[in-house]
Amino acid sequence: MLVSGSGTNLQAILDRVHGNEGIEVVAVASSKPGVKALERAQAGGVETAVFESSEYGDREQRDSALADWLQERGVDLVVLAGFMELLSPAFLATFPDRVINVHPALLPAFPGPHPVEDQIAYGVRVGGVTVHFVDEGVDSGAIILQQAVDLPHTRDREETLSRLHETEHELLPRAIRLLARGAVRVDSDNPRLVHVDESLPEEGSE
Repeated sequence: MLVSGSGTNLQAILDRVHGNEGIEVVAVASSKPGVKALERAQAGGVETAVFESSEYGDREQRDSALADWLQERGVDLVVLAGFMELLSPAFLATFPDRVINVHPALLPAFPGPHPVEDQIAYGVRVGGVTVHFVDEGVDSGAIILQQAVDLPHTRDREETLSRLHETEHELLPRAIRLLARGAVRVDSDNPRLVHVDESLPEEGSE
């Protein structure tokens, strides 16, 4: 998992997915030192590292070191949860169709780094959460799952964020489980279309 902040989605994964259905969180990398997400990972016994852009000549060098570190730990799926950095084409090519992100808006509406504030400013009544594949753009990858959320009329940021977080903490674990079961497939003719088979049984069930 790649993080940059408090790590509430990381905690949801550790609580709901880690150690179940053959899924293990094996590495957590942060773009910033000293963030709460690193503490959460360490408390869960997960190896951590920090990859600050300022420590490398450019983004490509940072991403090359990050990709090497993840590959050394046998990573199959890279999950962005509040990771506030763009990833280079070379990094994405290292993990084709295996990098996903959770975004607190119903994409393609409100992409970018401030979706909560943007939704409040625009006065939308219904927001939501999207889990999508990561491509070279900003929140522009093919959509895996979405769920709408009624937003409070108070326009209070913390209340809005709380409602969106509740949905994020359900939707992202669900997406990871579906990917682990092989229930997610990008259409060969239309790469914008993602097929999700939620009828597949969980591992170990008949």
